[in-house]
Amino acid sequence: MKRWFRALGTACLLGATVQTALAEVGEIRITKQPSIIYLPLVVMEQNKLVEKHARAAGLGEVKMTWVTLTSGGAATDALLSGSVDLVTSGVSNLLLLWDRTNGQVMGVTSVGGLPMLLVTRDPDVKTLKDFTPKDKIAVPTIKVSSQAIVLKMAMEKLYGEASRDKLDPMTVQLGHPDAMTAVVGGASEVNSHFSAPPYQATELKAPGVHLVLDSSTVFGGPASNAVVFGTRKFCDANPKTIAAFLAALNEANELIARDPAAAARIYLDATREKYAAQDIVEMIKAPNVVYSATPNGTMVFADFMARTGLIKTRPAGWKDFFLPMVHGLPGS
Repeated sequence: MKRWFRALGTACLLGATVQTALAEVGEIRITKQPSIIYLPLVVMEQNKLVEKHARAAGLGEVKMTWVTLTSGGAATDALLSGSVDLVTSGVSNLLLLWDRTNGQVMGVTSVGGLPMLLVTRDPDVKTLKDFTPKDKIAVPTIKVSSQAIVLKMAMEKLYGEASRDKLDPMTVQLGHPDAMTAVVGGASEVNSHFSAPPYQATELKAPGVHLVLDSSTVFGGPASNAVVFGTRKFCDANPKTIAAFLAALNEANELIARDPAAAARIYLDATREKYAAQDIVEMIKAPNVVYSATPNGTMVFADFMARTGLIKTRPAGWKDFFLPMVHGLPGS
């Protein structure tokens, strides 16, 4: 009898150990940034969609901790330090970490792609070549943010390789809301902003502010400029949780496509930004706006960054830096 109890105890201990090994996290810590580029994440947060799909998957109550940061650099630092589990930022930041960690940081999904507009209040600037050292161009992170990379791409495309980095000394790091305030206010040395919606719409309505560059002209159409990424270790250890996250993202994208007005109300209720709901709806329905889990145009970033030495390893294709769970999508 004693041997039977000892055997039972051993079996229970082994069962508990296996159960613990199979258990997934009870919390996801994820970053996002200001802008309707991140609208699906706002919908997911406000409607508690990850929590809903986690329960449906038998994961119980999963806590979502959403952290708003104003630059991709701060977000990637948070990921590398272990302060967050997932990051939402530009493709360039994903590629930098994928390269530097030898593939231990991987893309999970795209969030969407929206045109980014470079605006200025300098009346002498009509094209990129008109910027001078007296101009200051705000970008979320200097040299490596999506805006900074697209600026380099555009300079090379229009004026040749020798001009690629000429605007680097004029860029300054500033989050979109603060950059908008600087450009519209007129008193700051920051007189230009490679912006994002909805802030670029406000800037273009201000007296003296005009458009210099639309990122869509560089890519020839929509390109993902918000992607979710994390460590391979975290994603491999929590496959059901990641699947629930992807299901929540797809539900959010379906809501945005089906009812842009409802999505706009959710965004404004969450952010308290002073826009009319119809203005947000028009931005959602504008040309070259895509909310989708499918990575679009990511290899354009990868090819450019490899060719210019920003990353050492050139991926053979987009699937090299995204997890297999999205490989069935028609990415590029």
